[in-house]
Amino acid sequence: MKILQLCHKPPFPAVDGGCIAVNAITRGLVNSGKVVKVMAINTPKHPFHEEQIPEDYFELTNFESVFVNTNINPIKLFLSLFTSRSYHIERFVSKDFKQRLISLLKKEKFDIIQLESLYVAPYIASIRQYSKAKIVLRSHNIEHQIWNRFLKHELNFFKRIVLKNMVKSLKKYELSVTKQVDGFLAISEPDFAYFAKHCSPFKGTVIPMGMDMERYEYEEFYIPALMPSCCYIGSLNWIPNKEGVEWFLNDIWDEVAEQFPELTFTLAGRDFSEKLTAKNYHNVFFIGEVESANDFILSHDIMIVPLLSGSGVRIKILEGMALGKTIITTTIGAEGLDVDSGKNIFIADTAEEFIDVIEKCINTPEICKIIGENAREYIILRHNNEVITKKLISFYEELLAK
Repeated sequence: MKILQLCHKPPFPAVDGGCIAVNAITRGLVNSGKVVKVMAINTPKHPFHEEQIPEDYFELTNFESVFVNTNINPIKLFLSLFTSRSYHIERFVSKDFKQRLISLLKKEKFDIIQLESLYVAPYIASIRQYSKAKIVLRSHNIEHQIWNRFLKHELNFFKRIVLKNMVKSLKKYELSVTKQVDGFLAISEPDFAYFAKHCSPFKGTVIPMGMDMERYEYEEFYIPALMPSCCYIGSLNWIPNKEGVEWFLNDIWDEVAEQFPELTFTLAGRDFSEKLTAKNYHNVFFIGEVESANDFILSHDIMIVPLLSGSGVRIKILEGMALGKTIITTTIGAEGLDVDSGKNIFIADTAEEFIDVIEKCINTPEICKIIGENAREYIILRHNNEVITKKLISFYEELLAK
């Protein structure tokens, strides 16, 4: 079986959950003996740096990428308001990428072409014209839902008008694409249920995020500190992350710090604005990108994931759970995960609930060990990459048999 993965950003460097999710599928398929080719768009936001890609990755995937300038063009954005086309999607349409893809399809035959996200769906027509491969769309989240949730928190009148129009066109496009492909993969049960309801009939299944447990060394004899430390890791160039972090720092942290002045909160990641880092939050440290996300998470006791919007599954939560850490997140943050608050994760949706959970972790630090152990066990049972890959291959074989 020969598979082509088309991605809207390079899988490396693995700076966010989307990159990690793409690479997990690639590694699983390669380890199962399948031939995989990865072709990606690289953008100003997600540039391609050859030196950051493992040498064996080129050998295993024959990786190549094409630069596409996806920066927002104010004129094109304005004109899109008067059409039915989605500007979210239009930014990823490229003649150069299309020509490179056509050239590839003329030279090589594939059994499956997997679209890693909605943003490479504009190339379906070219694939149909130059390949007989089955086209599978892998949805990492419900894209229009992310923006719709963000719209609810937008106070600027003019921005609301623009966003409302963009969400409408994105939703229309997203639902239409599921009818253009041969197979559909959702990353969670709620996402699958949504598409099944709005796009029926369609051929699809749930393929959760797979975790290679060998990459997540677990501190078997971990002992929580008497004053547990809190951490956050993620890029603030993704609007839901930025929105959530600002909410936590501005509405929650001051009261937490007043009760526990020795408690620290360390944030790692990209694109922290000067406006945010310049604020004098008590015992809050912005350290930027870290060499090892795993080492950073392991060096703290509590991982804060304060999401108010978004969709799909948060990979950083899965990584934190795999490392045996206590996660405090919102209902939206835990969406798509069959977790139990108070057993293998904590869910808090208000400032008061966040404060109560943090207080519980500090007053009874051993609870961090219990929650962490249960979290890792959850990942082992529900997100084993080898088992998930077998399910994916079975889905491919069923498509090809038809």
